[in-house]
Amino acid sequence: MTMDCSESLRMQATSRRALLLGGASFAAWAYLPKFARAADGRDPRFVTIILRGALDGLATVAPVGDPDYAGLHGAIALRADGPNAALMLDQFFGLHPAMPEFARMYRAKQAAVVHAVATSYRDRSHFDGQDVLESGFPGPGRVQSGWLNRALEALPKGERVTSALAVGPTTPLVLRGAAPTVGWAPTALPQAADDTAMRLLDLYQHRDPTLASALTQGLQLEKQAQGDEMKPKPGGGVAAMRLVARGAAKLMAADDGPRIGALAFDGWDTHANEGGAVGRLAQLLGGLDGALAEFQSGLGARWRDTVIVVATEFGRTARINGTEGTDHGTGTIALLAGGAVNGGRMITDWPGLKPANLYQARDLAPTTDLRAVIKGVLHDQFGLGERVLAETVFPDSAPARPMKGLIT
Repeated sequence: MTMDCSESLRMQATSRRALLLGGASFAAWAYLPKFARAADGRDPRFVTIILRGALDGLATVAPVGDPDYAGLHGAIALRADGPNAALMLDQFFGLHPAMPEFARMYRAKQAAVVHAVATSYRDRSHFDGQDVLESGFPGPGRVQSGWLNRALEALPKGERVTSALAVGPTTPLVLRGAAPTVGWAPTALPQAADDTAMRLLDLYQHRDPTLASALTQGLQLEKQAQGDEMKPKPGGGVAAMRLVARGAAKLMAADDGPRIGALAFDGWDTHANEGGAVGRLAQLLGGLDGALAEFQSGLGARWRDTVIVVATEFGRTARINGTEGTDHGTGTIALLAGGAVNGGRMITDWPGLKPANLYQARDLAPTTDLRAVIKGVLHDQFGLGERVLAETVFPDSAPARPMKGLIT
């Protein structure tokens, strides 16, 4: 398929994941859980960033040392030298040049990459792939709750903190469930939610101008979405990533602020004109890079106890298509960032890109289960046991043992 997929267009118009802010969902969620302060005095923070649309992992962290990479990715392949060269993480892998902040964190051992990673999902539907990614179940359509919400419910009981904040077009499935939230959703707003939004706006105009600005933009876009003005605005989504991260970081830095949050950005479905070192994907990655930098800056001293996990529903094809884009694939990357990350590492069982090594003769073959990565973070960051992770947080996932050594 060499043009924007019909499913993606349908989802933009009809689903709960309708695109706002011109290609990146304006979305930030944070939850204030009940859990005991760590015995060693740490006050851990955790953020998950969902990139909806399927990130091209081979373009973001390119295996420039693989002899088959350049031929498969063709005109959009990154290079180790020359104009707009990749930011080399080691002798084999190069980071996209639009992500200098992540490269800086990597060199400071506060960021890591897990490559050739995937969920348990092996088909290529965005909607089902996102449900698997966010629900934590091995297949789509199983539940209407998310793995992060179930992790919150399983945290050790401690000081009771009961409020929650949701800002965005819709609460991500990853954070849905029984836990109470106070928030705002601009898609098909009932009057009660609209009133809540206005109360939040009034509150944050006095307390947090950044979040007030974000809320105002979202409310304006909701009105547009109900009319005939649902058109992408160039650069809007990229700017929104930084804006949302800035507001979320400010909230999470407070002593009484949320410890756990989730963000979701749409627009990563690069079927055509993906671009290599420059272009559409480069703009998106620049927005993500800026969002990570906003978290580091805004969290201040809290950064040292923070882990951010960036994930997507699946990867993209190893070979570019006829419109210099990539189609729906399988293996991709997960990014880790934060002062608590045991960073400066490429973590991968690299499968290679020779034709015989590709999944279904077209995709990067996944060798690491994404659930193992997230489980490892939750185990080390919050002390969740392997049994609850395998049976409750990620049901039916016992073979995907928590990855060790991700946290310092």
